[in-house]
Amino acid sequence: MPNLKDIKSRITSVQNTKKITKAMKMVAAAKVKKAEYTVKAARPFSDELLHLFRRMLATVNDYTSSGLKVERALDNYPELIKPREVKAEGLLVMTSNKGLAGAYNANIIKTAFKRIEENKEKGIKTYIYPVGQKAISAFKHKQSDDFVLKKGYMAIANEPTATGANLIAEDIAADFVSGELDSIDIITTHFNNMMSYNVVAWEILPVKIEKGDAKDVDPLMMFEPSPHAILQQLVPMYITNSIYQALLEANASELASRMTAMSAASNNAEEMINTLTVDYNKVRQGAITNEIVEIVSGANSVNN
Repeated sequence: MPNLKDIKSRITSVQNTKKITKAMKMVAAAKVKKAEYTVKAARPFSDELLHLFRRMLATVNDYTSSGLKVERALDNYPELIKPREVKAEGLLVMTSNKGLAGAYNANIIKTAFKRIEENKEKGIKTYIYPVGQKAISAFKHKQSDDFVLKKGYMAIANEPTATGANLIAEDIAADFVSGELDSIDIITTHFNNMMSYNVVAWEILPVKIEKGDAKDVDPLMMFEPSPHAILQQLVPMYITNSIYQALLEANASELASRMTAMSAASNNAEEMINTLTVDYNKVRQGAITNEIVEIVSGANSVNN
């Protein structure tokens, strides 16, 4: 049976751990409210941008770079939307830089490796663009011939910004235009509420035109200076915004997962403290009882 000193030391240790988990829960709870507002406020714009993008693609039949000023890969919209036979797929895998967020990072990484395995069976080469320290570490640790680890993005995972999303967009667009990639997907999470999220895969490029998209365009609509010039602006905006929206969704999901995990850890610590306190009192009571028995026995020996 452990002595009083050992039990008291464990109680102190668990109490210190509880203070940390409770503080982390409060920090996550304060941040997740702002993140929830931001991600939900950004969704209508993302949905409308995608809708407008598809309507434009359905209207313009001839995609050509003739007459377009192309200074970067993102400007070369005809190449970015050209359907191809998929022989190489790029996966933008979004995780966090920190742990202690429950199974959040593990679920995303597991989904990414499942996709890698599926691509391997189909003969598709996979290129990984990890976002967040957890993804970077996981893919570096499990490097194999099944995938190619490309440039990682760590700082962007801390605070999602449109500038950071644009940096990623320029990198993957350059690889797409060069022919290194035939399709690009994002593996991220969809924030549902404070208690749940879903791991999802978003297809960025090439964009699929759905039936009925062309019917949504007013036949009297005029485009200035031209539909091609508008698409040249829309394509980079669409790619960058898709990445930015995915970063926002991931950030909100991570904070919600961390808040839930730290809440559970704090509750478990409280239960452990109560259990250890009961054990401490039992051992203490036993020690006091033994001392009383020894005193009584000694007194009886003196009297006899």
